[in-house]
Amino acid sequence: MNLLLLSDKPESYSWLEKSLSSGKFRFHSSRKKGDFFSLIRKRGIKIVILDLTRDDLSEFDLLRKIKNIDPLIEVIIAGPKVSSSKMAESIKAGANDYLIKPMKAETLQPVLEKIKEKSYIRHETFKLEKELTEKYIFQGMIGKNLYMLEVVSLVERVARHSVAVLITGETGTGKELVVRALHNLSPRVDKNLVICDCTAIPETLFESELFGYLKGAFTGADKAKDGLFKEADGGTIFLDEIGEIPFGTQSKLLRVLEEHQFRPLGSNKNVKVDVRVVSATSRDIGEEIKKGKFRGDLFHRINIVEIRLPPLRKRKEDIPLFCSYFLKMYNQKYGKKILGISQRAKRILLDYFWPGNVRQLENIIERSVMLCHESFLDIKDLPDNLKEIGQDDADGDFYPFSSMSLDEVEKRHIIEVLKKAKNNKQMAARILNLSRQALYRKLNKHNIPF
Repeated sequence: MNLLLLSDKPESYSWLEKSLSSGKFRFHSSRKKGDFFSLIRKRGIKIVILDLTRDDLSEFDLLRKIKNIDPLIEVIIAGPKVSSSKMAESIKAGANDYLIKPMKAETLQPVLEKIKEKSYIRHETFKLEKELTEKYIFQGMIGKNLYMLEVVSLVERVARHSVAVLITGETGTGKELVVRALHNLSPRVDKNLVICDCTAIPETLFESELFGYLKGAFTGADKAKDGLFKEADGGTIFLDEIGEIPFGTQSKLLRVLEEHQFRPLGSNKNVKVDVRVVSATSRDIGEEIKKGKFRGDLFHRINIVEIRLPPLRKRKEDIPLFCSYFLKMYNQKYGKKILGISQRAKRILLDYFWPGNVRQLENIIERSVMLCHESFLDIKDLPDNLKEIGQDDADGDFYPFSSMSLDEVEKRHIIEVLKKAKNNKQMAARILNLSRQALYRKLNKHNIPF
């Protein structure tokens, strides 16, 4: 294990090199005015002994810079006798220990042994995390949360039957992964899985997209086109955000589910199909039915089995698994060799509310891997809004959500979502699983300008 002594007078520590002659540690030294940052990187330094003079005690900038290179570097401070509060400040800044000068071998040796043991435990922990991630991956779905294990069990049991399935949950919870698992485990796996994003289809084009049309059926139809149901014949069609389908088209969709046939635009003949329909929504369909925007009979047809996905904030134990999985994925994509995520960055990820759920976490890990130039992702690699949480937590003035009322948490969450949606109220309402009217009521309630 490479150890670096950082001192204005490294020669006065000749005894240190002799005491490390057992071979457990490889000794290096540098003056604080030298290019020691380059030495830390080139030699793979894991332990730094930082010799402080009395003039150094006002700030620990050097310590923070060392930790920014690699948050897993262990820093031992050797300095003059100071108050317990000053020692605590050094530990808070990232030091492993503060040893009063003059240091003695018998004082230093136990500290080094503990660091070596800690390094071994950390290595084993990373190894275990990778093994656990692989253990808790099922058809692309990741989770050891008890509710998610129930979801996996339900998917296994339902997949082999051709019943209609409705997947519910907030945006970004992984509905498409569930659909792919249902298809891959079904007897239809050799046929097409067709994905229809209902939010991307203009209202006037739904019928032609779903059921197709003949040549000349309308102005511009210069050739016939098969619809998505015909394309999915024998396989599975996934209607994502089914609540977006216009009310008029819903009756024709109901007929397909009941009679397994439809009539393309411009045709006078029905087309028979054998299609399994899997739908998904982040809306409250019950409320949509009350408002007259969704057919109750269609809802009962698409909802033979409901699979409800929990938001990420209710399955926090799965966040380390996702981080490990996404880290491996984006290391390969960007040609990086990032080993893991620092504990302080991990704490921020665990404390965050995750309005965008797993999709948001994946985007953050991808961004962080792309920008990171060190061995571990740390706070500096996170987006600014998460860095602010980390800084507040480091200053001891803020613990995310723990001391806030439910109204305060809701207000903060809505503001965060509006920022992410660039103040687009329709998009924000969809993320929050609210109608636009309900969103405006909450904006008024919390005095949020709009």
